[in-house]
Parts: sequence; C-alpha cells; structure tokens
Amino acid sequence: MNADDPAPRLEELPAAILRELAAAPGDAGMSLPRLGKHLGLGASVLMRALSAMGHARIGGIAGPGWVRVTQVDDRWSATLTEAGREFCARHLKD
Repeated sequence: MNADDPAPRLEELPAAILRELAAAPGDAGMSLPRLGKHLGLGASVLMRALSAMGHARIGGIAGPGWVRVTQVDDRWSATLTEAGREFCARHLKD
C-alpha cells in the first residue's frame, strides 16, 4: 500500500493488514506506528483490528490467531503467526 492511497474501508481492513505484514521483510513483523502509517490508520483503529485477528476472545468468540502483537520496551509490533501466513498464502494471492 502506498502512503498516498486512501485508508482501506472497514471491510477491507483485515486483508490490508495481513498483506502489509506478509510483505514485511523477515519474521520480525512491523512496528505498529509503521503499519499505521502504511495503511493511513490511527493507533486505536489498528489495535482493534489486530485484536480481532489475534487470539483474543471478543464477545466470547476466540479470534483466528492470524497475528501476534508484542511489546518490547516501548516498541509495539505485529507479526503474522504460522496460521496467518497459511491464511495469506491460501486466500490473499495478488
């Protein structure tokens, strides 16, 4: 996604996040500020979407476990899990 592109619509948000994380070099994932900047999203919107795609139980329903959000010192980052990489390989082909 290009910085000049408009932010993804709500229904496109999970796929846009997964595509950005899949394109990140290596297995380190991407910092949340960088991910938000790439997608044109604020931190709160990004965190809600990431929570829904992780393992968190929201409304009593567990998420699919596609992403993991971690904090080391003051740095927050998101990475694809193995389940997330498999989902991207099967469903998000460009």
